[in-house]
Amino acid sequence: MSTQPLPLPLDGITVVAVEQAVSAPFATRQLADLGARVIKIERPDGGDFARGYDTAARGLASHFVWCNRGKESLAVDLKDPRGLAAVRQLVAGADVFMQNLANGAAARLGLDAATLCAAHPRLVAVDISGYGADGPYADKRAYDMLVQCEAGLVSVTGTPEQPVKAGIPAADIAAAMYAFSGVLAALLRRATTGLGGPIEVSMLEALGEWMGHPLHHGMHGGEAPVRTGVAHAVISPYNAYPTADGGQVMLSVQNDREWRRLAGQVLRRPELADDPAFATNTARTDNRVKTDAVVAEALGVMSAPQAIAALEAAGIACARLNTVADVAAHPQLAARSRWREIDSPAGPLRAMLPPITMPGGRDLLMGPVPALGEHTDALLHGLGMTDVQISALRRDGVIA
Repeated sequence: MSTQPLPLPLDGITVVAVEQAVSAPFATRQLADLGARVIKIERPDGGDFARGYDTAARGLASHFVWCNRGKESLAVDLKDPRGLAAVRQLVAGADVFMQNLANGAAARLGLDAATLCAAHPRLVAVDISGYGADGPYADKRAYDMLVQCEAGLVSVTGTPEQPVKAGIPAADIAAAMYAFSGVLAALLRRATTGLGGPIEVSMLEALGEWMGHPLHHGMHGGEAPVRTGVAHAVISPYNAYPTADGGQVMLSVQNDREWRRLAGQVLRRPELADDPAFATNTARTDNRVKTDAVVAEALGVMSAPQAIAALEAAGIACARLNTVADVAAHPQLAARSRWREIDSPAGPLRAMLPPITMPGGRDLLMGPVPALGEHTDALLHGLGMTDVQISALRRDGVIA
């Protein structure tokens, strides 16, 4: 039997992306990690505006570093017929095209999924939008926080007094992951039918799917779950509790058997196991303030490591409430060798290995973060342009 590692699943697949911000770039980065060649189309005058969000990653924008490793950057003005013609030529030889321009902008350039798939039947083409191509919200601006609000995520996140947005771009990530899985499904269909086809993903509908629990709770139960901070709306105890060393420990009791163990082995109050105010999850939820108080009293005299050890010994699910710095130093990620270094215009940067693990295959690609227009000349040479033609396009501001 061969000991050679299996090739990456998207070896030989070429992706062209007219993309910006997070949703499309994060989707195409997944494809790049799996072996696809991803050609990122950027504006010559600054490129993807996510390049300018911050300078936290050694002078580079953290969003851009996260979403754009392993790609080739072609900086070209799509409003110039010569630039648009070059991109269309690239698309003609591609397997996948993805765009997340403002609604209608791609169609005006002839780069919408329906138009491209009609011209190239084997092409898989994806349009990502905020709210979809039609309907009363089609032309509404759709930044991540706004879509989190429209999808109701903010209404169920936070404390009883204060709704808050998610601390990550949840709407962008949701749309990106459905675009990613949609591309994989369409490529699988193409393998059997020979046909690609258009794909449409909206941020609102993607995040709406993620809102399934509160939606079903509200639609069928009469009211949406209440905001409970890090607590759970219908399970108690399920909360974060401060410890004597300034940490916080999260625990979750899923059933009444676990409550009995928690009461006897950790709280040292076995009588609470049969107390009518605490014996059932319904009772504990109805008496959430009292339940949290007795748990907080017991854990508050322990350090976080002591609390974790006691909870684990009792078979109670628990976790440290970690900071971002804690995650970067997490012992489980270190033990599983989940960190790598990637190249960038600012030098090596630490990045997490993608969560899709394929034993027996090649390591997933984690290519460098491209500088703006880093691959412009090579890509245009690949289309048959001469140095003179490329120099003329650069002189006219069509490329960078």
